Amino acid sequence: MKQYIVDAFAEEVFSGNPAAVCILENWISEELMQNIAKENNFSETAFAVK
Repeated sequence: MKQYIVDAFAEEVFSGNPAAVCILENWISEELMQNIAKENNFSETAFAVK
């Protein structure tokens, strides 16, 4: 899994709201996605399959 931290709703670096974007090879369980989101501690964590 690759994970990126992006500045959502921002036109400049280090502004806006931080969000995590996780790129997966295959879908993982909802429980694991929830645990990853809790660990990130951002208002938004998105998951996508490559």
